[in-house]
Amino acid sequence: MCPACRAWRPVTVTHQRTGRTGHPSGSPLRNPCSARRRCPPSATIARLSPRSTTESPRMNDEEQNPQAGTPAAADAERTLVERLEALGVRGILWQLARDGQIIDVRCEMPQCYCFRGRGYFEPRSAGWSDWEPTADHYPRLKAHGGHLTPDNVRLAHRLCNRRDYTWRMKINALLGKRMSLEEIAEKLNGGNVPTIHGTNRWTAASVRKAFVS
Repeated sequence: MCPACRAWRPVTVTHQRTGRTGHPSGSPLRNPCSARRRCPPSATIARLSPRSTTESPRMNDEEQNPQAGTPAAADAERTLVERLEALGVRGILWQLARDGQIIDVRCEMPQCYCFRGRGYFEPRSAGWSDWEPTADHYPRLKAHGGHLTPDNVRLAHRLCNRRDYTWRMKINALLGKRMSLEEIAEKLNGGNVPTIHGTNRWTAASVRKAFVS
């Protein structure tokens, strides 16, 4: 009950002829909390009421930093060189990290197939893994005389690197035969060549996209 209701006292008079008690106007007695008006919740109730789960999150609820001690936080605190060394990476990729010529440890291929995202890598081991880091010859392919130099390399998952290389070699050879994009797509589909990410068949558009990316 609100403070107005607690302080309310009915004003009554006794009718001279009937002897009945009621309001001087003749209207029925009502307190401020009638059916047409409900008491507003008191401040105490408002303070004790639990927060609605449908309320919009605050700004600091939307962006939370990794908690100290978690793998994500520990990984974020390491330098790029340390992260690559933990993955067993040496050579040109390690050199790029040392010289500040790489932004992040993530797959840089135009088509990435890792189900855990571009930033996920498995350490190099005796047995090859599809998701271990490799150095891709780019923009000049190794088959075209390219070398792993700072101006011709990018970080990639092994699987993403291998598929990209397969497309380029096959498409390059077919373009050399002056085949149209439609004919190349039919040739790739007939040979069951894996398609680019997000498609299940080669088309002229996907052939062009794979070639120019």
